[in-house]
Amino acid sequence: MEKRDYYEVLGVDKNASDAEIKSAFRKLAKKYHPDVSKEPDAAEKFKEAQEAYAVLSDESKRRQYDQYGHAAFDQMNGGGGFDFSGFDFSDIFGDLFGEGGFNFGFGGRNSNRATKGRDKLVRVNLTFEEAVFGCKKTVNLDVNENCSHCSGKGGTGETTCSRCHGSGTITAEQRTMFGTFMSRTTCPDCNGKGKTYKEKCSHCRGTGKIKTNKDLEVKIPAGVDTGNQLRMSGKGEAGTNGGPNGDIYLEFNVEKHEIYERDGNDIYLELPITMSEAALGCKKDVPTIHGSVRLTIKEGAETGDKYRLKGKGIEDVHSYRTGDMYVIINVTTPKKLTRDQKKLFEQLSKTDLEDDSRYNKIKKYL
Repeated sequence: MEKRDYYEVLGVDKNASDAEIKSAFRKLAKKYHPDVSKEPDAAEKFKEAQEAYAVLSDESKRRQYDQYGHAAFDQMNGGGGFDFSGFDFSDIFGDLFGEGGFNFGFGGRNSNRATKGRDKLVRVNLTFEEAVFGCKKTVNLDVNENCSHCSGKGGTGETTCSRCHGSGTITAEQRTMFGTFMSRTTCPDCNGKGKTYKEKCSHCRGTGKIKTNKDLEVKIPAGVDTGNQLRMSGKGEAGTNGGPNGDIYLEFNVEKHEIYERDGNDIYLELPITMSEAALGCKKDVPTIHGSVRLTIKEGAETGDKYRLKGKGIEDVHSYRTGDMYVIINVTTPKKLTRDQKKLFEQLSKTDLEDDSRYNKIKKYL
């Protein structure tokens, strides 16, 4: 099968910088690595990306490829193309799967450094009014805090790990179908901390963390909407080795209102009126979130007519500017009529539509 262009494989153009090429390969490696990808052709795509990166990341080989294409390496490998089995990917794999990420034997993790605790997402339900005007809420949640008995260390009698000698990682040679790598992995004896303890803490069972249930009093600002988030700095999971606590993110879900429809900071209200009110015009009391107002509806109103009430919407959560309210007219047809009402409608049925331009357009096709 004909090989694809190396630039096409990585999804970069021919003028791509070394940084762009490396970034593109990192994304593909993370996506198609056989240990994480469930796609049936992941191994082939991973190998293809490795070959492309091995050539394009080398200045000399890239120059050869740009001049001769795949033919530049065919004779070197008996017509089989570029042989990348001896290429050392350990630097990029260590960076990709090591610190703070997945660990598949290509990188290692040293846990001696101070690390920020994990963030936590909490979903909070609000009524329409609570979201519009703001409120105070008590949020109950579980978080992992540093164990007070061992100060978050996990034990007492600290000693240097005899297996990794305090480095937190161990190095070994690894042979795979893609070549030979010098891999750096997390030390299994100390879990990357570089130190062990003579006595494990019985309260946290050596983890250094205790799950705690607590209530947080939260002031929710006016104007939040579904999907908005509020960050509570330092209220999340405890950090490691003196690192700061993570954050808590409150994500809001606002309940629908019985009569109002929200669109950003604007509010929409559908107002039903009778046919006579629509024909003659009228004044109607309209409820808004800021109190009732009297709205004048012009004669000849139709369903879909829109009236704007400036500044009667919702205060923006960031700029404090207030949206508007829109009243949408819905002319209702009566379901039951008295005998006198029927006579009135029979008289109205004789209304001349000759002056209605819309009717005249339709009439042309009759």
